Amino acid sequence: MSSLRNEIEQQRSRTGQLLLLFSIILLALNMRSPITSVGPLTTMIQNDLQLSSAAAGALTTIPLLAFAVLSPFASTLARAFGIERVLFSALLLLTIGLMLRPAGSVTGLFSGTMLIGLAIALCNVLTPAVVKLNFPHKIGVMTGFYAMSMNLSGAFASGFSIPMAAFSSFGWRASLGVWIIPAGAAILVWMTQWRYIRHPLKAGRRTGQKTSLKRSVLAWKITAFMGIQSLLFYSLVAWLPDILHEQGLSVESAGWMLSAIQFTQLPFTFIVPIIADRVQNQQPLVIAAAFFMAAGLSGILFAWTEWIVLWVILIGIAGGISFSLAMMFFTLRTRTSLEAADLSGMAQSAGYLFAALGPALFGAIHDILNGWTVPLLLLIAAVIGLFIAGMGAGKNQYVMGDPDPHSMK
Repeated sequence: MSSLRNEIEQQRSRTGQLLLLFSIILLALNMRSPITSVGPLTTMIQNDLQLSSAAAGALTTIPLLAFAVLSPFASTLARAFGIERVLFSALLLLTIGLMLRPAGSVTGLFSGTMLIGLAIALCNVLTPAVVKLNFPHKIGVMTGFYAMSMNLSGAFASGFSIPMAAFSSFGWRASLGVWIIPAGAAILVWMTQWRYIRHPLKAGRRTGQKTSLKRSVLAWKITAFMGIQSLLFYSLVAWLPDILHEQGLSVESAGWMLSAIQFTQLPFTFIVPIIADRVQNQQPLVIAAAFFMAAGLSGILFAWTEWIVLWVILIGIAGGISFSLAMMFFTLRTRTSLEAADLSGMAQSAGYLFAALGPALFGAIHDILNGWTVPLLLLIAAVIGLFIAGMGAGKNQYVMGDPDPHSMK
């Protein structure tokens, strides 16, 4: 693997590496906005297409199910066709989904949402592997760049969905359709990466590796951490605007509170990977994430809306820390880009399958009980699980065996 890395470093000039970084950032800009743009528009979509709360919640659940289904196969596709080619194909698939979703029918809405989920699933799994393969000595910084880009676009999507829908005569359709523009830009830039197409994940493959990975307790702790932080995030993306609206905020203000969570995440999604890459274990970061998330959710549970800005800031800090740690665990707890891709695929498949329960389940509970108290209590209970899984995942060890003493920080 070291000779492969040397070959890659020689193959790419400094300009080529900067272009790759720009390509990764553009890719990351499309990995959250197609999903976070839906939450503030849920009521509009429901009223226009006559959807139930559970069906509207499925607009967030479907991409998570797509993540769960396709994630295990992402590294296999990368071995067969090359990482760059798979990511380029994912962007094409994403663009088709973005075109179908606002087309006007329920069928187009849900089929487009499914394609978007499948495309982002490939990007989710392979982006950490691209970073580990091409920037082995700058993993923390590069992870920070793409994690921050994801959250930046997600924040803008949440905050501007309602204003864009109000500005256009096409309403929510225009608000969802506008995200075709950054997807098209990413396609153009990724075309420059075709000259580097290779099959790097074939190198260093060990027989039975995936089987061993599934027997790793550490791998399952990382999977649990990934799943719980995803459940928390996507449940809030789907329903926080409605929760806050029922507590007295205007629709637009509630949408901006969701946006504020993601804007708050930005500095932490950049700084935390750098910190995590420089310390021997990440348990203190896990403790901070769990504490801030529990405090923020408790404030919303008790409807202390006069302090709502504080609660969303705390949730944003916690979300930034936990998301960054989940991404970093894929690279910090593995030795090669192959292991990183396989661990990423395993964690995101099982993790997102668990996370997919959140939006639809909480929407159904709200319909039955006509309130948000029980769903919020369940989210606070999930924070306890996040803490337990994170404390195990934060220890300095590898999923495929004992720590390498020469790689200790």
